[in-house]
Amino acid sequence: MASIPLSPGANAAPEDAPFNPAAMPNARKYLIFAVMAFGQFMALIDIQIVAASLNEVQAGLSAGPDEISWVQTAYLMAELVMIPFSAFLAQALSTRWLFALSAGLFTIASMLCGLAWSIESMILFRAVQGFVGGAMIPTVFATGYMLFEGKQRAMIPAILGMVSVLAPTLGPTVGGWITDAMGWRWVFFINVVPGAAVTLAIIALVRIDKPNLPMLRRIDWVHLASMAVFLAGLEYVLEEGPKHDWFGEPMIAIAGWLSFVAFGLFLERSFRSDGPIVKLTPFRKPTFAFACVFNLVIGFGLYAGTYLVPIFLGRVQGYNAAEIGTTVFVSGLAQLLGVPIAAILSQRIDQRIVITFGLTLFAVGLWMFSFMTPEWGFAALFWPQVVRSFAIMLCIVPSVGLALGNFEGPELRYASGLFNLMRNLGGAIGIALVNTWLGDNTRLHVLRLSEALGRSSEAANEAAAQLAMNIGHYVSDPALAAQMANGALARLVGREALTLAFDDVFRLMSYIFLAALVMVPFCKPPPIGGPTPTDAH
Repeated sequence: MASIPLSPGANAAPEDAPFNPAAMPNARKYLIFAVMAFGQFMALIDIQIVAASLNEVQAGLSAGPDEISWVQTAYLMAELVMIPFSAFLAQALSTRWLFALSAGLFTIASMLCGLAWSIESMILFRAVQGFVGGAMIPTVFATGYMLFEGKQRAMIPAILGMVSVLAPTLGPTVGGWITDAMGWRWVFFINVVPGAAVTLAIIALVRIDKPNLPMLRRIDWVHLASMAVFLAGLEYVLEEGPKHDWFGEPMIAIAGWLSFVAFGLFLERSFRSDGPIVKLTPFRKPTFAFACVFNLVIGFGLYAGTYLVPIFLGRVQGYNAAEIGTTVFVSGLAQLLGVPIAAILSQRIDQRIVITFGLTLFAVGLWMFSFMTPEWGFAALFWPQVVRSFAIMLCIVPSVGLALGNFEGPELRYASGLFNLMRNLGGAIGIALVNTWLGDNTRLHVLRLSEALGRSSEAANEAAAQLAMNIGHYVSDPALAAQMANGALARLVGREALTLAFDDVFRLMSYIFLAALVMVPFCKPPPIGGPTPTDAH
């Protein structure tokens, strides 16, 4: 049958017609991109939306403290596996059907999570939810670059960058509000209606490439299995390591060894397989490799910074979920403010200059956090949060441009999957490291403060005696009053030591961002707008 050309104004095309996504009417392109970006937002916000509700989920499912953490871990492990695999599936199934299946199955998995009857069923459904939802994240990046050209394309990194940072930032706040208002099951049920709407809209609107179903018969199952074991094992080690003395725990040591062996097999199949499910060819371009390292560092700062501030407010200040949400909400507003500025700068000046300024400003924001005291609340945290959150957009927007601006066609899909994987890996590594640093530095500062009190024992004894005297006004037993005074001093030392540990961690993170600046001169930015992509199989 002869091919039927697709006119720029056509809203649909026969299945055998060649596709030219960039020739679609602008209104249709914007609608497709908006629907897909919303699907990406759903997948990303669900990483953290349950974070503020874990206590309620634990009580509702009668789960133990060790079991409940798997509600998060299972999602992250499964999502990490799907993100790089999605490039292969997008070519085999087409963007339309991969995204529709991803959104539809994500909606069903969300409903099942809300209906979970035990912790085991919840963990299973969360793993399914993370796996199927993970396909939406890199697919929308690649599709944005296929749909738009020139100055329109320059807005893609800004919009998707905003979604990438806003979703995990707002997740705990939104989850806390929903749980307080309707109960923890609605954290999952809330996805059903918008998820179904996204699924139907994608089926009706998206016609940008053709499926290549014979690819499904050429899947290298050894390659897929090795990637799954490598990424899932790595995520398990990073998630559980800080809680259980790392490789001193046999299960973590076994998972680490399996992940290492699987990584070697994954690399072997990547280079020697006739049908690899992930192609590492984008790393042949040095700028892409440097951009991936930037994204690793950005993911480190984004997820670790988002994780640390609520922990500080809860453990040091004693804030509840609503108070924490109100305090960190300013981060989302600052990120929104940074979107248009980062987009404009990336269009008008060298992207290396923009990312240099962004990394430096992010390091400054982290450094501002390193002067925290136990009294810091909303007012004291306002400017550090604003500086750090504004700077993240100046990091993400140029890094996306550096990573994806020089690719087209199927290679663009593989580059998008690998690039997005780096951000999630950076987040996993970041949270694991800051938890370890926080615990080690807290113990170190407790020892130092105890030594200082020992050297000034007279002053410490006087303070304890004065405190016991004050407590004695309410407690008749002098021995009990003295015991309560010593306990209060111990809690005060612990609080001060923990705060100093937070300061140390933020200072170390700022050094990492400054160190990343070394790579900037080696990047070669693409021209504004980049090449016009063509999709071919």
